[in-house]
Amino acid sequence: MRIWLLRHGESQANVAGRISDDPRRPWPLTPRGIEQAQAAARALADVDFAGLYASEHLRARQTAEVLQATWRAMGHGLEGGLTDRPIVTDPRLNERHSNLDGRPVEDFNGLVRPDPVHIRPPGGETFLEQMDRLRSFLDAAADRHGETDILAVSHENPIQAARAAAGLDPQVAVREPVANCAWVVLAWPPTR
Repeated sequence: MRIWLLRHGESQANVAGRISDDPRRPWPLTPRGIEQAQAAARALADVDFAGLYASEHLRARQTAEVLQATWRAMGHGLEGGLTDRPIVTDPRLNERHSNLDGRPVEDFNGLVRPDPVHIRPPGGETFLEQMDRLRSFLDAAADRHGETDILAVSHENPIQAARAAAGLDPQVAVREPVANCAWVVLAWPPTR
């Protein structure tokens, strides 16, 4: 399976510089985030995705909805295609648990900066634990979809963790930024 991991569009939390790891707190997309998702949909229109997943966070679900609406408007994937299928919400795609929801992003960054792979914020998870969560999602998706392409809308930290689970050194993966509506493509299971 090939999985395309797309970071959500710009959200109000991004603009405010706030941590948003509680999916019950709604941080919607900004107008710019909607435009980013529309542009991503156009760029990915030729990929025949067998499934569309999103984290539980509003900004990820909205991004997936914008993708579907843009494809539908383009006439892409109609008649039983991806635009007609439900978006599957999976909590394993959620943001890294920090237990710092609503606080400035620098609070998290300052805490984990000495060792972003191993440090666990109080009540949160380590990057290694997040890798296990993403690995579980990837294994389940591969079992379900076989040799097809799927798209999952997630967040920067989970995408970094998935890249590490696929074989990139965790110390490298955790430090490589993922821009809003940028994507990475991973083969799963990884070939080693």
